[in-house]
Amino acid sequence: MRRSMLFLPGNNPNMLINGNCLGSDAVIFDLEDAVSPAEKDAARILVRNTIRYMDFRGCEIIVRINSIDTDFWKEDVRAILPHKPGLIMLPKTGTAQDVLTADAFISQVEQELGMEKNTVGLMPLIETALGVENAFAIASASSRVRAIFLGAEDLTADLRCKRTKESREIEYARTRLVVAARAAGVDVYDTPFTDVNDDEGIAKDAATAKALGFTGKASISPRHVEVINRVFSPTRKEVDYAYEVMEAIALAKQQGKGAISLYGKMIDAPIVARAQQTIEMAQALGMDKGEM
Repeated sequence: MRRSMLFLPGNNPNMLINGNCLGSDAVIFDLEDAVSPAEKDAARILVRNTIRYMDFRGCEIIVRINSIDTDFWKEDVRAILPHKPGLIMLPKTGTAQDVLTADAFISQVEQELGMEKNTVGLMPLIETALGVENAFAIASASSRVRAIFLGAEDLTADLRCKRTKESREIEYARTRLVVAARAAGVDVYDTPFTDVNDDEGIAKDAATAKALGFTGKASISPRHVEVINRVFSPTRKEVDYAYEVMEAIALAKQQGKGAISLYGKMIDAPIVARAQQTIEMAQALGMDKGEM
């Protein structure tokens, strides 16, 4: 389960070694934007050794490598893959061919290492107009793709518009990515909220992302993690209602009824599906029935 993903600069040892105690469901070790060209080699070694020697205690490790139009990405893959991160994030993904290029090389390295194919998943980072328009093709390009991710800062630069807290400028991209991901059967993650000191803003932005259908949201600040986790977790009321739905459906089957209502509302297949999803998340979070 990934509600929150926290970016950590690959060249900052203090942040890397503390990544397992910052509360996020996943950490993203960044070898791309956070690292200058002169520091790429040192950051790669630092991230590799952090994964090798640190115990992240259930916090998933994701590594953002450099884009495939650079000279760095293959060395990133060769250094990181032996230590089996959960996902590799592929920046600047604009087409399905970008995914296939990365997939082919990762498969080659997996084979060289004697690893089973698709051991390490891929999360394309979509941050250009071309990528948004190709979102479904990207999401469905390979079985290695486990999720797609929206990068709004680079996207708005490509769109030649201003990035704002209200995020009206990325409404289309957000909905396009959610629909593409769900159609492809993969997860989808929202862009970070970049004002570290705006507590009200991050809560509102995370709630918007959840309402649109995102699986979770990334953050560039540990300060935002708790809010994101709370927003993307089911409430006690939602969990209780989900169990009531499942009990009502079970009762209808026992009585041989084709339909049943709960609180005056007919319980149909979409409501049951949402109830099942809520219960699965609650169980993953340790929220047993009738308990917080």
